Amino acid sequence: MAEDKAKLLQSLRIDRSESAFAPAPARRRAWPVVAAVAAVLIGGAGAFAFYALPELRPDHRAGDPPPPRPAPAPATAAAPEPARARGLVASGYVVARRKATVAAEITGKVVEVLIEEGMVVKEGDVVARLDSILAERDLALAQSRADAADAAIGAIAADLRDAERIFTRAQSLIARNVVSEAELTKAEARVGVLRAQLKQSQAQFATATLDAKRNADMLEKHRIRAPFNGVVVERSAQPGEMISPMSVGGFTRTGICTLVDMDSIEVEVDVNEAFIGRVQPAMAVDAVLDAYPEWTIPAAVIAVVPTANREKATVKVRIGLKVKDARILPDMAVKVTFEPAATAADAPKDKSAAN
Repeated sequence: MAEDKAKLLQSLRIDRSESAFAPAPARRRAWPVVAAVAAVLIGGAGAFAFYALPELRPDHRAGDPPPPRPAPAPATAAAPEPARARGLVASGYVVARRKATVAAEITGKVVEVLIEEGMVVKEGDVVARLDSILAERDLALAQSRADAADAAIGAIAADLRDAERIFTRAQSLIARNVVSEAELTKAEARVGVLRAQLKQSQAQFATATLDAKRNADMLEKHRIRAPFNGVVVERSAQPGEMISPMSVGGFTRTGICTLVDMDSIEVEVDVNEAFIGRVQPAMAVDAVLDAYPEWTIPAAVIAVVPTANREKATVKVRIGLKVKDARILPDMAVKVTFEPAATAADAPKDKSAAN
């Protein structure tokens, strides 16, 4: 019984020999890594103490000021460019200052149209003709009346000259008592009547002449002419249609064609009224047509129209193009950029004044 208890106690005894505390194989393999980490930490601590605490250095003397730390190198940054004012951008359309619908001054039937779209016409060229048969007859009648009045003037003038000779002879014979006083009075009265008839005939001739000119002008109105040099952009009437200077209803037209003066082409844009103060007359402008986005057209402000659009809160600005080109057509969409005015620093200096 005593031996069993002794064995039991012997089994509960802790073995403190070296073999019991021998490191496992894994622990044996890990100790070099731990040693390396410890060495790194110790080295870092030493370096920190060397630089951060100069009084701990072997060559440091008591009372010496700490060595100055190197100043960081200044960062070289590029100088910022001066900000440039952005140009005001607006959109609008190409317009023509001279654009007219060519029409007749009288009512008549179109018998001939001499123009087509795209045709270039000059001032005074005939673009259409109306039926002029009645006008030609009226002119012929007026000229005939003028000729009759002229012939009557000639006949009365011949009678007047004869009557004046008779009256002169009677005056010379009355002194010799060859003719009576009654014959002299009769010759004098005939001269007066013929003179009155001659004056009347001259007035009638003048009236007939004016009537003939009026009928000639009326006949000329049957020929519709171009009012200025331009290009035909629209042909409205056709031969056989009735045309009138005013709309009378039905199928009566009021125009023959639409004519545009290409030399009067300019640009009209709407600028927001909040930025209209940045726009000045003669201000430089770059215009770009939507049809030719890579083509920049130099231009300049003509005028700022002195009225605002209440609905759109915009002000209309007229811009003149410095380049005349056949590609620029009326009603084309365009975008413009108003160049900001040059400041005193940007303005070129006068070399002679500087010297």
